Amino acid sequence: MSNPMEQFNIKPIIPIKVEGYDISFTNSSLFMVLAVLSCLVLFAFCLKKRTIVPSIAQSIPEVLYEFVSNLLKENAGPTALRYFPFIFTLFLFVAFGNLLGLFPYAFTFTSHLAAVGGLSLIALLYNVMIAVYHKKWGFFRTFMPKGIPPMLGPLIIPIETISYLSKPFSLTVRLVANMTVGHIMLKIIAGFVFVMGLGGVIPLVFDGCIVVFEIFIALLQAFIYTVLSCIYLSDAIHSH
Repeated sequence: MSNPMEQFNIKPIIPIKVEGYDISFTNSSLFMVLAVLSCLVLFAFCLKKRTIVPSIAQSIPEVLYEFVSNLLKENAGPTALRYFPFIFTLFLFVAFGNLLGLFPYAFTFTSHLAAVGGLSLIALLYNVMIAVYHKKWGFFRTFMPKGIPPMLGPLIIPIETISYLSKPFSLTVRLVANMTVGHIMLKIIAGFVFVMGLGGVIPLVFDGCIVVFEIFIALLQAFIYTVLSCIYLSDAIHSH
């Protein structure tokens, strides 16, 4: 059986080095591009012929749109709908990244801390900009809430800062851990199919069940990532 961790190795496809820095186009980069292209192709195909009474194909993007819109309204309020494009993009990018990784010989970029951490950091910076836009200088009250004695500032400010900066960490670890564990299980059980010969039918059936479960997990993790992003966005807009 091959090493189940090999599937997570990042391999350069187009080596590029600038001033000693490696910025190669890798298998991770490729599947990020494929996730975006898959989403664009799906939406272009489904919305090719738009009608008042939607067809099954047209219903797919409409259901996704309404689903994420309702998540945003429920978790961040109607005023947050102006930021819907960002949240919708997050959901689709994570969902397609998770699902593409389930195909044979595919690469799951959502199983890597660097990829998901970068995405979560972008979400954090976006929330900071929104918070500053809505609260101006009052944003810095986040790190020193009203009613706290000034003498406790040296203790409270670092605690609140760490708490605030932990948001992208919580988003990242949850998604990466679930994607990594699921794919390791798939790889290990798939290895038994070849080792056991005819007896490999049992692990093959079991592996098929895990694939179905992993599809559910992939969509569930995209949902959780989006809900948490909506909650953090709500804090940026409404918290005092």
